[in-house]
Amino acid sequence: MAADTVPVAVTCRVLNLPRSSYYDALSRPPSTRSVADAELTATITTVHAESRGTYGAPRVHAELTLGLGLRCGRKRVARLMRAAGIAGVCHQRKHRHRPAPATHEDLVQRDFTATSPDRVWFTDVTQHRAADGWVYCCAVIDAYSRRVVGWAIADHIRSELVVDALDMARWQRRPAPGTVVHSDRGSTYTSWVFGHRLRQAGLLGSMGRVASSVDNALIESFWSTMQRELLDRRNWTSKFELASAIFEWIEGWYNPRRRHSALGYLSPHEFETLHTTTLTAA
Repeated sequence: MAADTVPVAVTCRVLNLPRSSYYDALSRPPSTRSVADAELTATITTVHAESRGTYGAPRVHAELTLGLGLRCGRKRVARLMRAAGIAGVCHQRKHRHRPAPATHEDLVQRDFTATSPDRVWFTDVTQHRAADGWVYCCAVIDAYSRRVVGWAIADHIRSELVVDALDMARWQRRPAPGTVVHSDRGSTYTSWVFGHRLRQAGLLGSMGRVASSVDNALIESFWSTMQRELLDRRNWTSKFELASAIFEWIEGWYNPRRRHSALGYLSPHEFETLHTTTLTAA
């Protein structure tokens, strides 16, 4: 019987195949390609698990080729991931409140590139709910390497939150006067204390247009990544648990290890290390 229900003779007659072909296929060993696909699928499964279940085919392919030195095509990786039921996490949109009027001109003009570190920073605040309340996170990202150079987490969205993130970025990077800090027009960024801290450090404030997330797209993309790869994947029992997870995701995964498509699938840390090595050699 074929497939435990239909007789072999009937199946072969319908398909116009000799019965010997059916029995020959049963005893034939797997092809070289099938064996290679099975081995690659096992490696893909491991890479996907080590990415915390977040990588899609492009980043899995980058890890296989750049990280493990394997030779394989991106379409082949995508095919094997589909066959194995492996997929990256998907984007979910979120809604934002209408921001306040600007106190700085837009010095960026949607140019999200930088030729060297610490010339243009982007900053913004996101929020997520735990069982016992809201957690707010402010991040400062370097446009050159996409590295989070400063961050702060709190259960409030007062001006101290954004000032703490800016102070961390200044302490870690020691930027030269004239570094641009681009934000939206939220009340925390239009506050006197944030503007005073910028002027005190010799930094240049910059703001996009009202209600235009595209003007701050670089850090909006970062929030989108964190939202789908961390925040939306489970329910959080406490603000402390959620804050700890955000800290670990930024410092334990995103900065040192997560491959970034805009960086040639290097992590922010690897990209900056390559920049430093190149300058030293020059």
